[in-house]
Amino acid sequence: MDCLFVRHGIAVAREEPTVCYTSPARRAAETAQLLHGLLARPSLMELRNELLPEASPSEVVRLIQGLPPKSCVVCIGHEPQLGMAASLLLSGRTSASFPLKKAGACLIELPTPAKPGRGVLRWWLMPGQLRAMGKRKTSVGD
Repeated sequence: MDCLFVRHGIAVAREEPTVCYTSPARRAAETAQLLHGLLARPSLMELRNELLPEASPSEVVRLIQGLPPKSCVVCIGHEPQLGMAASLLLSGRTSASFPLKKAGACLIELPTPAKPGRGVLRWWLMPGQLRAMGKRKTSVGD
């Protein structure tokens, strides 16, 4: 399973469902609408309280544990919760050492079911890096 965390401010192909979970807070939901429209395949989009800023990182882990093995879940939310959820999946404990910048993103590959400390970091990108990638993609067709 791949788990993509996006701080409000890029996804893959259920057997390969793409599920987009977002915090119901306005800015996160707006970002989710934009990302959802960019996904290559139809996908489910749900507002989830587990992604509100005051929710615990372990609630995020429980949210994604029931998804099928080949799924890609996109979680759109807030700091410090997303960074702490990422640290829980990667190291097995929560830490403020993994902050996501606004409009930043990371991809964590997870076993099925998702378990703390078992994730593998595939990439962690800053907003400027994502913008540069977007500019290159649009200029290729020109």
